[in-house]
Formats: sequence, structure tokens, C-alpha cells
Amino acid sequence: MKTIDVFTLFPEWFDWFRGQRHVANAERDGLELRTFGWRETTPLTGGQVDDAPYGGGAGMVLRVDVVDAALRAAYGEARAPTRVVLLAPSGRQFDERLASELAAEPHVALLCGRYEGVDERVRERLATDAISIGPYVLSGGELAAMVVADAVIRKLPGALGHAESALEESFSDALGGAPEYPHYTRPPTYRGWEVPEVLRSGDHEGVRRWRLEQSRERARRAAEERERAAAEDRTRRAEAGSG
Repeated sequence: MKTIDVFTLFPEWFDWFRGQRHVANAERDGLELRTFGWRETTPLTGGQVDDAPYGGGAGMVLRVDVVDAALRAAYGEARAPTRVVLLAPSGRQFDERLASELAAEPHVALLCGRYEGVDERVRERLATDAISIGPYVLSGGELAAMVVADAVIRKLPGALGHAESALEESFSDALGGAPEYPHYTRPPTYRGWEVPEVLRSGDHEGVRRWRLEQSRERARRAAEERERAAAEDRTRRAEAGSG
């Protein structure tokens, strides 16, 4: 049995997520996907879950007692999840390796923040991990939780319908961790845009070699783009500092 729990201000958002075919497949095969609303168990009156930050500043902060109350209500003295993940922009960068780690865990909880953020004591005392899906800011952790859950659920037996579907994906071991190769389908010619001849040749070994080459080339271009963006960022920061 695999259990994924999501703690959020908006449990209803995940009704759509549950309706996706691979999620439904996984639930049919034993996945338990549960949602818990912060307001349902808050110890504060009027459904309050947040408060102003100490030290001043804009925005509101999700309270540590609210998070603790939700976790206690969900698990009591029972065995807590093996991983309690706070979705936060400052967390460990989410990638295929981390998705595999979480997929191997029997029970994972995802904590969705909102507003300005979450009281740091949640990260220090209640969470086992903090995970970021990228160096940018969202309005809350719900979309990040869906990204993490989707990547994890895809790795569960039966989720994709055919085990072969996940063998040669972007960042898989079969591709050496590189992005997936390009795909084409009918028509073979459209507005003068041709499907590569090798893919129509019937030469299976040639197709395999072409796909590996394309995958590696995509990885090379992506690395160059990351380095270019990093260099431009360093230049901007240096110019801002000298001004």
C-alpha cells in the first residue's frame, strides 16, 4: 500500500487531480491519495490558520500550531509518514532522483503553504524534507504538491498502464539521465516539414542509435543554455552591485 497525504487550504483542488487516468489507475491498484484541510483542524477560532510575521513585513504566515494540529489529527499516536515534505522555494530541488526516492517510501505527506510562507518551526521540527519544484515563486504549495505527486505516482506499478511507457523517459537510466529524444507521428510530410528518414526506415538499430544521439544532444544544449543563463545572471548581479 502506498499513501500520499496532502495538507492544504484547498482540498477540493485535488478532485481534478484524482480524475487523471494515471492517478485513477494507481488508486485502483492500491494507492491511497488523501487530502486534509488546514481549516478543518485549526485550534484557532473562525477558521484562522495564519498570522502576521514577527519583525514586521508584508503578508501572512501559516502558523506552526495549525500545522501541528493537522498532523496530530491525521496521525495521532499512529505511525507518522516516513517523509513529511514541506513545499518551499528554498527547499531541495525536485528532480527524477528525488521522485524515485519518494516513490520508494510507503507513506509521504505533502504540506502546502500559502500567503507569505510557513512558520520556520514547521520546517525545523515537523517536516523531514523541504522540496522546491524550481527557483520561482507560486501563490501556494498546491501546484507544487501536484507536480511532486504526479512524478511519484507515475513510478508506481500500473499507473501508466504499460510498464514500457516509463522505460525511456526524460532523465531515465535508459537514457543516462538525459532528456528524452524527439517524437514524430503522421503525416510524414507537413508544409514541407519532414519526419527524419531514419524513423521511417524500419532499421531498429538505426532508430535506437538516432534516439540516443538526439537525447545526448538535447542534454548538451540544455547544459549550454543553463550556463549562458547563469553567466548573464552573474553579470546582472555584478552590474547591480557596482551601481
